[in-house]
Amino acid sequence: MTALVLLDFDAAGIKQPSRSAIAAATKLGDVHGLLAGTGIAAAAAQAAKIPGLTKVLTVDDAAYDHALAEPLAALLVSLAGGYSHVMSAATAIGKNVMPRVAALLDVQPISDISEVIDADTFVRPIYAGNALATVKSADAKKVLTVRASSFDPVPLEGGNATIETAAGSAGEPTSKFVSAELSKSARPELTAAKIIVSGGRGMQNGENFGKLLDPVADKLGAAVGASRAAVDAGFVPNDYQVGQTGKIVAPELYLAVGISGAIQHLAGMKDSKVIVAINKDEDAPIFQVADYGLVGDLFTILPELDKAL
Repeated sequence: MTALVLLDFDAAGIKQPSRSAIAAATKLGDVHGLLAGTGIAAAAAQAAKIPGLTKVLTVDDAAYDHALAEPLAALLVSLAGGYSHVMSAATAIGKNVMPRVAALLDVQPISDISEVIDADTFVRPIYAGNALATVKSADAKKVLTVRASSFDPVPLEGGNATIETAAGSAGEPTSKFVSAELSKSARPELTAAKIIVSGGRGMQNGENFGKLLDPVADKLGAAVGASRAAVDAGFVPNDYQVGQTGKIVAPELYLAVGISGAIQHLAGMKDSKVIVAINKDEDAPIFQVADYGLVGDLFTILPELDKAL
C-alpha cells in the first residue's frame, strides 16, 4: 500500500504538522509527498531529505498558489488512482481540501485521526476529545486528515527520496484568490512551539496581551495563544486561537492565563506535556487538567513572573 500526503509548506520549508502526517502515513506502507504551487524547488529539496518519504511529487503551477480547495482537490483526485490512502495534516488547508477530495472520490472522509490501527482502522477523537471512536472504513480508497499533536513529527534530515514532476489537473477555475491579511511574528508558530503562553477573557483587552503576556513569552521563547472568548472579543487575531475550532497544540509547556477552561479550549491543549494555569477563580475548570495551578490575580502574578524570569 502507498499513501499520498499533501505537504503544507512556506518560505521556511515543510511545516511541522505535515511531518506529523508523514509519521502517521509510515504506519501504512510507502509514503509519497505532494508539493503544488510555484517556486517549490527549495521545499522539494527539503522534503526529499525527510525520513519516511520515498518519493516527492512536484507540480509547479500558479493555479495551486494560495492552496485554494478547488484546484488542489482536483489535483489530488487526478493523482489518487495509484494510492490506497490520500492524507494531509488537519490544518486549515487540510480541513478545507480533504472533504472535497472525498466527495469527488465518493468516499467517506475520516478526519482528525489520532492513531493508526491498520490500513482500514483508525482512532479519532469525538465530543471535543472527551471520547475516542475507532472507525473502520470499507472504502477502497481512504481520505484522511491527521491530528498533528498525536504523532511525533519525523525529522527534517535522514531521508533520500526521489523528486519527480507530476502532471495533474486543476479543473475548471471556480474560485479565485483575492487577498490575505496575515499577522507577522518573530515567535514560533503555535502548532510547532514547544512553549505556549495563552490568554483568555480575563486579560480584559488586547493591550494587556502586549503589556503582560508578550514579555513573558519573549523570555520563554514561547508562542502566544488565546482562547476563543479572547479572539471573539477582538483582543487578538483569529490565528492565535487554541481550541476545537482553532489550533490543536501539544507543547512541552502550556501556560494558561485568565482562561476558565471551557471544553472547547481544553480540546485544543489538554495533550500538552505540562499545563500551568493562572486564574483567580479556584473552581475554574482549567484547574482540573492543570499540572500546576496558581490562584490569584493575573495582573499581579504576571509582572512578578516577568521579573522572576
